Amino acid sequence: MPENNSDPEIWLIRHGETAWSLSGQHTGRTDLPLTPAGETHAGEIGRELAGRPFALVLTSPLQRARETCRLAGYGGVAQVEPDLSEWDYGAYEGRTSAQIQESVPGWNIWTSPVPQGETIQQVAARASRVIERAAKAGGDVALFAHGHVLRILTACWLGLPPDGGRLFALGTASVSVLGYERETRVISQWNLPAR
Repeated sequence: MPENNSDPEIWLIRHGETAWSLSGQHTGRTDLPLTPAGETHAGEIGRELAGRPFALVLTSPLQRARETCRLAGYGGVAQVEPDLSEWDYGAYEGRTSAQIQESVPGWNIWTSPVPQGETIQQVAARASRVIERAAKAGGDVALFAHGHVLRILTACWLGLPPDGGRLFALGTASVSVLGYERETRVISQWNLPAR
């Protein structure tokens, strides 16, 4: 884990495993619980963070993120932030990319339309609001959320277009840190498994 420094950091914590993250199904607004392994890994995140103090702890309203936050030891201080909800996959909710490509050859979440769901620009707008809120916290911030929204948030942090999130693989129950190198926004640590 990174050492303390004078520039505030944003700690990204992706929720633990769910049945759909295990099967590769797009899990946007479906409110799935953690699997038993996901619960174990969430506890391991807590041991890894070791009670680290944060000026602000935000969590997605979805139970997989809230429960990861609670099991990691931050449930009592966390604030629910709707902008940290996962991408709304609309008609593709619960389907794998391979299943979607059977009817829409070449479909890709990063570059293709999501019928009845959010555009990538809408997700990026939410992520940018979270970054603005974090910047006002006066210290390090922890975000408990989901794979795609955190990847898009990272792209926004770095000044990349939202589809730049495709470049950042992010496993369940992982910890990543966004920070600064002098005045430049950087990724300080990425996709560290807490197990």
